[in-house]
Amino acid sequence: MSNLKTLVNQLESHIVDFEKTNVSISQSSIGWHIDHSLMTINGIIHQLKKSNPEQYKWRLNWNRIFIQSVNKIPRGKAKAPKVVKPLETATAALLISKLEIAKNSLIDLETLNANSYFTHPYFGDLNLKNTLWFLNLHTNHHLKIIKDIAHNI
Repeated sequence: MSNLKTLVNQLESHIVDFEKTNVSISQSSIGWHIDHSLMTINGIIHQLKKSNPEQYKWRLNWNRIFIQSVNKIPRGKAKAPKVVKPLETATAALLISKLEIAKNSLIDLETLNANSYFTHPYFGDLNLKNTLWFLNLHTNHHLKIIKDIAHNI
């Protein structure tokens, strides 16, 4: 959990560069990557809170097992689901607002049942432990892209 808090703080540190782009690295700006990451965190935690832990059932998922074994999301291979694609151009104020929601949502994670879950489009149902793994992996993936954009301008 503390690792995810650290990653969210790193996202926050890049808000000052939200308008920067480098199309050789990504078609999207730093602000888009921050916005997408925060939308993902906030949306998934919302789904965890809404879920019924009694309905969670572990299922074998080869996509999840492969990604967990390499512990890396390949760049450019997956498309963000519509629900976590920013529709508007990010502003610093919008990002700060979503960041505050994320920080408060992270506090809520500590009170959730271990079998709270959300359904990932590629990995299936992820309980709290696997959700934390995914959120760390996903946020770190976008932070790497953000850092590449910021350092290669």
